[in-house]
Amino acid sequence: MKKLLLGLLSLFLFAGASMAQNVLDKIGQAEDFSKDANKALGSFNLDQSGNRSKLIEAKNLIDQASELVESISMDDLKGAVAKEKDLDKARKKMSTIFYRKGKIYDDVTSQITGLKQLGGVPEEFASVSDPAIKSAQGYTKALAFAVKKYQVKDAVTGLQSAQGSLNNIALFSFEDKKYAEAFRNFAENLKVHDLIKEQGGTSTLDDTKAYNDQMYYAALAALNGKKENDAAGLFEKLYAANYDNPLVYDGLYRINSADGDLEGAYKYLEAGREKYPEDVSLLFAEINHFLRLNKLDELIDKLKAAIAAEPSNISLYSTLGNVFDNLYQREEQEKNVEKANEYFNSALNYYEQALEKDATYFDAIYSIGALYYNKAALMTKELQDLDGDYTKEGLKKYEAKKKEVFGEFEKALPYFKRCEKLNPSDLNTLIALKEIFARKDDLPTSNAIKERLDKVQAGEKITDSYFK
Repeated sequence: MKKLLLGLLSLFLFAGASMAQNVLDKIGQAEDFSKDANKALGSFNLDQSGNRSKLIEAKNLIDQASELVESISMDDLKGAVAKEKDLDKARKKMSTIFYRKGKIYDDVTSQITGLKQLGGVPEEFASVSDPAIKSAQGYTKALAFAVKKYQVKDAVTGLQSAQGSLNNIALFSFEDKKYAEAFRNFAENLKVHDLIKEQGGTSTLDDTKAYNDQMYYAALAALNGKKENDAAGLFEKLYAANYDNPLVYDGLYRINSADGDLEGAYKYLEAGREKYPEDVSLLFAEINHFLRLNKLDELIDKLKAAIAAEPSNISLYSTLGNVFDNLYQREEQEKNVEKANEYFNSALNYYEQALEKDATYFDAIYSIGALYYNKAALMTKELQDLDGDYTKEGLKKYEAKKKEVFGEFEKALPYFKRCEKLNPSDLNTLIALKEIFARKDDLPTSNAIKERLDKVQAGEKITDSYFK
């Protein structure tokens, strides 16, 4: 029995020695790949525009190195070497490998963002997934295994550089509507910030507003990327911090009302409406809330009471006009003609009351234009239903409806012209004007408006009105 136990013990010792040697062998192999990757990176740095293939070579080599040691933990190292000095050597090698991974992927990210700004990213770079995140993760592991002070310093400096890369990739992804990718990068940047602060370093998110802005963009990306749980946690933090953006309240309402708890979700919407009474997104969220609860009378009465209490508050008239406008569109779509007309007239009435108080009140002017425009758009669907009937009676109905549709567009036109004079850079106004003139077959004017629209969409601000 004693011999059997000794034999088993020797097997365990042998197995342990074998596993330890396996860990050290992997580090040795990874170190070779890492050195080759560093040489390729050096060649790239001699001529970055001409030697981009060397950067891809460096990435491929560091990927091979990383794959070998990615799963090795600190406990694995402690089990592989007995002496503290040998452990430090192994840690130093691991830290160097992961630091190079961080550096190489940081350079890859810089190339991608630079090439994207120039208009095109070659496939060998475009196919690299999450480069900024991999850079940050490389620096993070380099920090975890660091032994020497310079390794800690270099890793923290690398993380600081990675913050810019993460933010750039996140913004590009958001603009491209790759919301899940944008969220991953925004969220990683928040984690990197925390890690830098643990080391006493300076982060790009040290300013409270900058940090909260990053949380907000992460939450918005998560919400658009259908990651409601992630979005909810971030929005709750922003809500607690009293972050100044109405979409925080709208986002929390949308997330919490998704499971049917409308009353519980309404506290966020109510708080947002109180803080941002003129915000359109919250206004329509509240309209939809009362629509879902079938409490329209409560909303209308609430707004009428507010007008009675503050008769000089022009925004209340416009808000109530919006309520009736929304109700009109619902009833029109459901073919409830009589009720739709009633709501249409009520909306127009309140918008006009707003203009009686201030003839230059942009929201009311635009809303009247949109009221007529949307009516024409809804009638266009009826026009499409008549299309295809080539009988005499069918053609007659088609022409009559067409004339009616164009009549509503004509009613909308002067209001959009007034809006354009007040704010030549208003995007929605320019879109409506371009469409109306195109329908009128006035292509020169439509194209001229389109040129202005393109400039505004490109970020330019137009100060002179097209309609003098």
